[in-house]
Amino acid sequence: MTATHRPRTRPVLALDVGGTKLAAGVVLPDGEVRASETIPTRATATAEVLFGDLAGLCDRVLARAGLDAAELAGVGVGCGGPMVYPEGRVSPLNIPAWRDFPLRDRLAERYRRPAVVDNDAKAFALGEYSLGAGRGARCLLGMVVSTGVGGGIVEAGRLAHGASGNAGHVGHLIAFPNGAPCACGARGCVEAIASGTGLAGRARRAIARGVRTELSRGATAADVAAAARRGDELATRLMHDAAIAVGRGVAAATSLCDLDRIVIGGSVALGAGDLLIEPLRRELARDARLEFARGVTVVLSELGVNAALAGAASLVLPGPGPAP
Repeated sequence: MTATHRPRTRPVLALDVGGTKLAAGVVLPDGEVRASETIPTRATATAEVLFGDLAGLCDRVLARAGLDAAELAGVGVGCGGPMVYPEGRVSPLNIPAWRDFPLRDRLAERYRRPAVVDNDAKAFALGEYSLGAGRGARCLLGMVVSTGVGGGIVEAGRLAHGASGNAGHVGHLIAFPNGAPCACGARGCVEAIASGTGLAGRARRAIARGVRTELSRGATAADVAAAARRGDELATRLMHDAAIAVGRGVAAATSLCDLDRIVIGGSVALGAGDLLIEPLRRELARDARLEFARGVTVVLSELGVNAALAGAASLVLPGPGPAP
């Protein structure tokens, strides 16, 4: 095999699969993302229809990049969890149509290239470590606050996988015992309080109880953040509790994993900005009291959606991620 055909010189078809959106992009070996596109995740679609949406998105991105699948190093995927790793059979909490869905095998069969499927928040963490706000960290938690709440840990340039590949599920640490119900079956998880679905659900239940607010029953997380900026009492309380929940989650993760940096991304976190980050930092300072935990820094993502795509590509390309 000549140097011009080694996988390290080839682009990767990178995918970010979440409960709200599906994103695809062609990522070059240096991390540059080209020909990317995002579409909504159809919540009511069947498993096959949803896979058809994803495949159509991939085909369009490849066509716009002027590439044939044979020219790819492989397909790298960050997908919501949990999942069976490394087999790539996924059962995302926020994509009910896919239960034990063989995503890795289906993509490898369709494009006839090696495919690697890992958690979307782990891919985000790897992307931020390599190219974004996590550069230079010794032990990084990348945390996505979006439709759900997920996390990935990168230590000395390598992802932590855990016993079954599901390490990093910081969204399912308990922040408020006996709090709001979570899709995982527990109550008071960080995800139940701070995610987009959690914020919307908590707003809806408060309105049903008769709490006065400018929010409607169909309010989204973005609506909650906007109303909080205008001083709406319910929205302010919802956002404050979300920040407390995330702060408690990252404090527990910091004490457990000896983190030195936390990078937070996702649509909810980036949309809320200081509404989330400043009270989060105060809560972290209150809860992470061990000497080694006091130096941890919390920053927002630099790469946005491209972090997950760059990280998904790194799962295939030689470097910090595991090669197929």
